[in-house]
Amino acid sequence: MPFIFSFLRWSGLAWPGPLFLAAVLVMLGGTASRAHPHVFVESRSELVFDKQGDVVAVRQVWRFDGPFTAFALQGLDTDGDGKYSDDELRPLAKVNVNSLKEYDYFTFLQVGGKDVYFVDPKEYWLEFAGGRLTLFFTLPVKKKVAGRKTALQVFDPEYFVAFELAKTDPFLLDNAPKGCAMRYQRAPDPDVAIAQALASIPASKRKIPDKLKKVTETLANTAFIDCP
Repeated sequence: MPFIFSFLRWSGLAWPGPLFLAAVLVMLGGTASRAHPHVFVESRSELVFDKQGDVVAVRQVWRFDGPFTAFALQGLDTDGDGKYSDDELRPLAKVNVNSLKEYDYFTFLQVGGKDVYFVDPKEYWLEFAGGRLTLFFTLPVKKKVAGRKTALQVFDPEYFVAFELAKTDPFLLDNAPKGCAMRYQRAPDPDVAIAQALASIPASKRKIPDKLKKVTETLANTAFIDCP
């Protein structure tokens, strides 16, 4: 699972038993009956163009919820000064980015109806402010592409992580060609029956049934960009 158990493996903690898992669920703001979604992220995404007007990268800024932040920061203040320096946060940032690769970084890009793939990010870091951790990372595309009829989505198809768009400027364009237009739509909330079905899935199980996944795949935050 991204973030949670990757962090446990990195920090050297043992794989959690039932009691420890229950404690983790409390720290993350949930219970065993409220397993999906389990981590909450406020996201802001930026589509990056080069001088030729081609799409070359996506920048992500993800702010984690308070309970997850409190859990993830345990033991990272190595000098005991009550602050979290870049050096103290760097290993956790690496763990997060490496674990995200398995899930396509929860970032899905299509241009002209065709999928665009990313290479591993080399630029990433974590910041701690206002009681929350924020992960910054840049996803370069494998091959740059003219940014006409582009769709950028940020979501977790398994709905283990719930993404909420930032209230202001949730999607941005960097160096976009003149005449580009953008609109976006926020992910809808699942209806009551779907929410209850998701909540019944144990926290230790990341994958959800195919029937539910067909619904959660519609719960995407999406930006549509049209360039001349």
